[in-house]
Amino acid sequence: MAMVSEFLGQLSLNVGAHEPTYPTVVPATNFDPDTDAARIETAIKTKGVDEQTIIDVLTKRTYSQRREIAFAYERRAKKDMISALKAALSGSLETVILGLMKSTAQYDASLIRGSIKGAGTDEETLIEVLCSRSNNELLEIKKVYTELFKKDLEKDVAGDTSGNFAKLLLALVQTKRAEPSSMVDYEKIDEDARALYEAGVKIKGTDVPTWIAIMSQRSVPHLQKVFQRYKSYSPYDMQESIMKEVKGDLQRSFLVLVQCFENKQLYFANRLNEAMKSKGAKEKMVTRIIVSRCEVDLKKICSEYKTNLGESLQKTITEHTKGDYQKVLLGLCGPEE
Repeated sequence: MAMVSEFLGQLSLNVGAHEPTYPTVVPATNFDPDTDAARIETAIKTKGVDEQTIIDVLTKRTYSQRREIAFAYERRAKKDMISALKAALSGSLETVILGLMKSTAQYDASLIRGSIKGAGTDEETLIEVLCSRSNNELLEIKKVYTELFKKDLEKDVAGDTSGNFAKLLLALVQTKRAEPSSMVDYEKIDEDARALYEAGVKIKGTDVPTWIAIMSQRSVPHLQKVFQRYKSYSPYDMQESIMKEVKGDLQRSFLVLVQCFENKQLYFANRLNEAMKSKGAKEKMVTRIIVSRCEVDLKKICSEYKTNLGESLQKTITEHTKGDYQKVLLGLCGPEE
């Protein structure tokens, strides 16, 4: 029975408290956890498993509702629902459904843990999660990381990365970003823009600590204005400057940060497009983004996708995935708007 209490024990709803949310998965009305638990129990017991019912129920309930279903299931079946789902499902569908049985912060914390545990580091996942999450999301992730894994996120990141790449990620994990202010400080905007230019494009080499400090400590609206102002000093915009000045994981991290400061949902839309259309479709990335953002901003990601990529995310999913995996992704994206 440890599984339910382990994953469902803490329910945190204050994710990104200061950021507006654009979820595709919203609380079901007339919600009855007992009815849902009975439907899931029957679906699991059906010969060959009734995946469609499991998809229909769990993609149309929020995490806190799924948690109630899991408790109702345990009362009914005297079994742990997560273990039962794990036994009944397999492959990509199983991965998505088990992801949905974690809160957004638990899921993100598990992604980070998975990317640094064991031999080698999955830098791509680590960069995507740490560089795209808001200060409030990161605060929640740190707390949940310790609860789930009895480890300190900062120590784990420090132990698994090195050099300026490690310094940047640690600066983000330290969550020192300023809150947005209603006052626009033009002097500070100009000062930061000039400092970024003088620490990079203007000199031979790059003063990376200055870049890290500005990009990990200033509020997002402030940085958006800094990057605009930056163009009046530098012949290259911020993203081009990053490409010229730094390499490898550090370059990738700074680029994700800047793309998310400029338009986070467009960043995720581009990642989804690239993941589904690349050779050997990167299923892990598609799953990761859709599961982690469905209660945060997936609705806005869908609209950025359609506006910028010429077709809907739902259409791309239909063309590039199949079977139950396709059904569960479409269930989480909701209907085309």
